[in-house]
Amino acid sequence: MSIRKIIIPALVAVIFAFPVVAANSGDNGDQGSGQGLQAQVQQEVQNQGDQQQLQTSEQSQFSEEVMGAGENGNSLFELKEIRKGQTINEVKEIVQEKNQEMIQEMAQMGELQQKVYQNQNQVREAVHALLAAEDLVEGIGPQVSQIAREFNNSVQATVKAEEKIQQRNAFTRFFLGGENEAAEEVLQEVERNKERIQELSQLKESCECDQEVKAMVEEQIQKMEQEQERLQQLADGETKAKGILGWIRNLFRR
Repeated sequence: MSIRKIIIPALVAVIFAFPVVAANSGDNGDQGSGQGLQAQVQQEVQNQGDQQQLQTSEQSQFSEEVMGAGENGNSLFELKEIRKGQTINEVKEIVQEKNQEMIQEMAQMGELQQKVYQNQNQVREAVHALLAAEDLVEGIGPQVSQIAREFNNSVQATVKAEEKIQQRNAFTRFFLGGENEAAEEVLQEVERNKERIQELSQLKESCECDQEVKAMVEEQIQKMEQEQERLQQLADGETKAKGILGWIRNLFRR
């Protein structure tokens, strides 16, 4: 008898027996909880073709406000007029002000959103630094600012995708696997950002600015590189999480 003939019936039995066991566990004084868990299992299995993680109304409203989908069109990623520093110290002061603004933004967020933004805020910090230093990077200021704004748009996309990944609960991940669509969005942005980083590095080498300014630009590049590495690992881990149903499908393909 092949291993497939042994494993598949066993897995199917476990999957469909799980709601019954969960319901029976309620006999010990919490039957309502058991029935609730049974209903959750049945609902998740029925929705196995739907790979979208369900969001609470509060999370949905927050995401709309963040992405500028509200009536007023405001967005945390909107790059308002950023003051340009005439010295490195002025640039550092401007970045510090922007950091304080980001801290205030995060104070109004839920725990999940704070986690996502904390991860990605170092790129936003780099964006603000490059925009503030436009007058210091002689000859390449407009190009550097353009790349910074493209990175800002990329962060907006990756934040939204990472929220979807973080919102996927353990139950759904166990049965259906990772949030593949969001992971693919992240990977696409990572590839684009690698090209932007390469272009930024080339511009830095051609800059006729002093070494202190070059060192500042290099520091921002390193922040961007580190974040792309983290996003790459996040997306790779998500695509590798196939779940029980995915594992069963792979068995049938052999």
